[in-house]
Amino acid sequence: MTDPRRRLPAVDALLAEPEVAALAATGPRGLVVRAVRETIEAARANGGSAPPEGWSAAIRARVQRLAAPSLGPVINATGVVLHTNLGRAPLSRAAIAALARVGAGYANLEYDIARGARGSRHALCRDLLVELTGAEDALVVNNAAGAVLVALSALARGGEAIVSRGELVEIGGAFRIPDIMARSGATLVEVGTTNRTHLKDYEAALTPASKLLLKVHQSNFQVTGFTAQVPAQEIAAVGHARGVASVYDLGSGLLVDLAPWGLGGEPTVLQALASGMDAVAFSGDKLLGGPQAGILLGTRAAIEACRNDPLARAVRADKLTLAALEATLALYRDPATSLREIPVLRMLTEDVAQIRQRAEALHKGVGKDADVVEGESEVGGGSFPGAKLKTWLVRVTPERHLTPDTLAARLRASDPPIVARIADDRVLLDPRTIFPDQVETVARAVRSALDG
Repeated sequence: MTDPRRRLPAVDALLAEPEVAALAATGPRGLVVRAVRETIEAARANGGSAPPEGWSAAIRARVQRLAAPSLGPVINATGVVLHTNLGRAPLSRAAIAALARVGAGYANLEYDIARGARGSRHALCRDLLVELTGAEDALVVNNAAGAVLVALSALARGGEAIVSRGELVEIGGAFRIPDIMARSGATLVEVGTTNRTHLKDYEAALTPASKLLLKVHQSNFQVTGFTAQVPAQEIAAVGHARGVASVYDLGSGLLVDLAPWGLGGEPTVLQALASGMDAVAFSGDKLLGGPQAGILLGTRAAIEACRNDPLARAVRADKLTLAALEATLALYRDPATSLREIPVLRMLTEDVAQIRQRAEALHKGVGKDADVVEGESEVGGGSFPGAKLKTWLVRVTPERHLTPDTLAARLRASDPPIVARIADDRVLLDPRTIFPDQVETVARAVRSALDG
């Protein structure tokens, strides 16, 4: 028997089909050729069967899928505010406007307009960070891991960096502090134990080869029970007394105290700086609420060393990051404005009564297959581990023929995709992370998914 796959049409034959030829004439020909090849390969993988909708329709659909942007907006209905898989912090309107303003044309990224000569991108957010935090100096790079890498390279390369075993954390995506330290050229020296480290452990580990004391905030997990950690202030004091640099990897970058909203225990940037550590590193896209960035604050000598390290160029921030970060930081000049205008802070501090109002509106839009129940949201993004925020959820109960997994998949297939969570065989929608102007869109998508 002849293999049906031998009868599949050739690429040139399909390109000659009138509808396909019209696609190639009006769109990027290379894209259409790729779509034709992939459609044939899909048919070959299916045993040689032609697409049920016909070759031209299948090719047109594949062209549309290939032409669609691979990165696009989604609606976060999970209740996880800093959802790493969904891009973490949504930007403020001010940051978005700054992106558009700077991205649309040329900008003074490395040009000193007053002098009419070359400038430095490192000056763009420096003054604002110094103003907000009181630090002597500041440096912005492309992410927090890059900030730690530069600090270790500048302050500990060729020497020993001492860190507690309990702080050798994995920060996500299999990136681990020991690996970053090794890449920096510093030699890792572990002290203490997983659950208990004392000041005497750091003091005993100091040798003539010691260059740095590193403290890493355990921002994405908790260790409870028989534990002990050395405060940053005490580590900094030992470093100053022995002429050894100190770096605090703070993680999330909290600029305002969220304890009044039930989120306590996370050290703020100001508290970290007050400890006396030579340099403090943190993220721009977590609790700070800006774009992905790594921020280094500290003494003039430490930050200048980081700025002059060759790695600083490899991880430097681009004009769009700097524009969005500057706009975000500017909102912090007025605390009330920052809580209102920075989406992450607004979601974390929102009155639960307002969340319930959105839940009721969403429930009304969905109809009889849903109800409103109390629940919990999470901060996410490796911040405030274990903390829960009270919220109101819209719980969707599909008919028996429709499983929760199928309903969730249909929601992800909507435009824009809606990402929900499943618990106890129900699909849950958390209005805390659903923006007010998205409620009607989500309700319509849920109704369509239930009816489909």
